[in-house]
Amino acid sequence: MRQVGRYRMRRVLGSGAFATVWLGEDPALEVHVAIKVLAENWANNADVRERFLAEARLLRRVDDPRLVRVFDVGESEDDEARPYFVMEYIPGGTLTERIGSLSTREALAYGVAAGEAVQVLHDAGIVHRDVKPSNLLIDDRSTPPRLVVSDLGSAKVLAEASGFTVTTGTPSYMAPEQIHQTDGFDGRADVYAVAAVTYHLLTGQPAFSDHSPAAVLDRRADTKPPPVAARLGRPAELDRLLARSLSWDPGKRPGTAAEFARELGRFLADDPHLHRPGREVPTVPVLVFCVVLAAALFAVTYQLLAR
Repeated sequence: MRQVGRYRMRRVLGSGAFATVWLGEDPALEVHVAIKVLAENWANNADVRERFLAEARLLRRVDDPRLVRVFDVGESEDDEARPYFVMEYIPGGTLTERIGSLSTREALAYGVAAGEAVQVLHDAGIVHRDVKPSNLLIDDRSTPPRLVVSDLGSAKVLAEASGFTVTTGTPSYMAPEQIHQTDGFDGRADVYAVAAVTYHLLTGQPAFSDHSPAAVLDRRADTKPPPVAARLGRPAELDRLLARSLSWDPGKRPGTAAEFARELGRFLADDPHLHRPGREVPTVPVLVFCVVLAAALFAVTYQLLAR
């Protein structure tokens, strides 16, 4: 398949269990686009087709620059008639490629942006259910770079029954309630995921070594992530916020993604050079005193040597 509708398909950007995303070209408008095509093995499954198209409808309904935009939908012209939808192409890649290379301030800023973007979904009654670095795109064309949430294939519209009862999510970022509940959880599961992403961005390591859903359940409920604030030159309140947001109990987390973003945003104002332990920056009066003292010592020394 090298073309769907009027769109030319250039190369694969990514693939998953249900679909493949291609870099495409719209020859009519002469722009690059991203094209998501349902996987061949699901083409004849009516439920999966509906779930696939539901993602396009969700993205189109919640029109916000913090969510990837959908421009068109259609079906391939071969015998399989696979559904596809066309989205804006975000050229900056994902947060996955930036883990380990971000400054503390950049990591915090992306955590704030992720919380604010997820809140847009929650305001529309949608729980994403799979927030992770590879689903957070970065648009380098704007200043500062724009964070864009993608891949609502696991999203849940609270007011509608999806008919799917499988566990969705990625263990390193998955809230515990997503594992033992296939339904009935709320946006606080996404708050957990955004906090887990933020921790990973800040440290280069996941908060917990959960490589499978079973590992999440095996972890003690009172386990806290290793503290990071001191080595990042931030107040201890940052550790407390991350620990609370990654709590096993949803009731102990910030109530909304917007609340998490607001609390995290307070640490953006903290210059790490000013708060690094054992490294206090002298104030202006102290500096003036030091200069005057040095001048006085020089004058006394000069007079003694001149005698």
